[in-house]
Amino acid sequence: MDKFESFSGVAAPMPLVNIDTDMIIPKQFLKTIKRSGLGVNLFAEMRYLDDGSENPDFMLNTPAYRNAEIIVAGDNFGCGSSREHAPWAIKDFGIKCVIATSFADIFFNNCFKNGILPIVLPQEQVDVLMKDAEKGSNARLDIDLENQTVTTSEGESFAFEVDPFRKHCLLEGLDDIGLTLEKVTSIDGFEAQASQARPWV
Repeated sequence: MDKFESFSGVAAPMPLVNIDTDMIIPKQFLKTIKRSGLGVNLFAEMRYLDDGSENPDFMLNTPAYRNAEIIVAGDNFGCGSSREHAPWAIKDFGIKCVIATSFADIFFNNCFKNGILPIVLPQEQVDVLMKDAEKGSNARLDIDLENQTVTTSEGESFAFEVDPFRKHCLLEGLDDIGLTLEKVTSIDGFEAQASQARPWV
């Protein structure tokens, strides 16, 4: 997993509540077990018309937000079924951070495991960020995980909370496998001792 670094990015405003995982990645795209290639199917039912062409009215199809790296959304983002394909699709599209007033628990946890930073802020602060995002690609939000702040294009800054262990994992680019590999010396030592003590195992 890549290390999460502070960045300045375009934020796409999605003022919808209860954006569920089926909206994020519809069920017909769940057949793959690969994490790559799902970005093209992100928000497919809203993003494409019946003939397969792009819906010109959908936010991420507009020139201002086609390269967005942040989503500012309504309450209860990522609700619905617990499909890990949802953060896979978000990450593959290029989104590094989702900001909302609340998230579904399983989606929230899956974000951290896939290198995405979910930020929870009060409604009044999300409203400010949403309005800033509506300015288009000239207005960029600054995401600083180390100092745990989100800063608007006009310099207004909001602090957010994040679990210290999850913060460490994002900053160091550690998923579950990476965390295990950090302990490889201890694991190898234990296995060597166990092999000597119980050679019949």
